[in-house]
Amino acid sequence: MSWVVRLAYGSIFLLLLAVTLGVGYITFVDWRDRRRRQEAERQARRSKRR
Repeated sequence: MSWVVRLAYGSIFLLLLAVTLGVGYITFVDWRDRRRRQEAERQARRSKRR
């Protein structure tokens, strides 16, 4: 296998890893923000009742 092919496979692997980690990060941040928003809504509803 030539060094060009190895370089291409290595680059493809790194790009796939970067995209996977990026999607995971975006998913985690969205989940965290949604949880914060829901908690803020719950607290707002509680304060309106009192």
